[in-house]
Amino acid sequence: MTNLYQSPRIIIREFLPEEQQTFLNLFKDAEVTQYLPETSAERYIEMFKELLENYEKGNLSRWAIFDTTNNNFIGMCVARIFVHNSNQIEIGYVLSKEYWGKGIATEVCKAMTQYCFTNTNIPEVVAITDLDNSGSQNVLQKSGFERRDNLIRDNEELAYFIIKRAQL
Repeated sequence: MTNLYQSPRIIIREFLPEEQQTFLNLFKDAEVTQYLPETSAERYIEMFKELLENYEKGNLSRWAIFDTTNNNFIGMCVARIFVHNSNQIEIGYVLSKEYWGKGIATEVCKAMTQYCFTNTNIPEVVAITDLDNSGSQNVLQKSGFERRDNLIRDNEELAYFIIKRAQL
């Protein structure tokens, strides 16, 4: 099992095959998913199968975030080629509610950005958020991302953030 990042507070690592239910439970809280695109239960199961396949292929993927002090599951993060521009990697994260407001999202965001620049040649990392998701927008700005013009995806306007390799 590969660890992507570890600090005194958190560890970001590959999901184990037996952690599918842990992954699925994250998306059962309506507050946790309020800013995510609507997704079916079947699609979440597919996403879990895909992330395991991505590990085997050495591709970008979704990873688990755990609390190092008690091994509690915090959430998941993702890095993938950005659908609007293949010269960019999009990052994202979903955290359980009890871990909101503790600086963990900022730590995850910085760790994912560093991982993308270290392990790929892609010059830019981007993130998008719901226009109302001010919490995530603050996290991105604290992590060094710059807000750009909003993006339209599937007839929805989204906040768009970017960080360039040279800005680190």
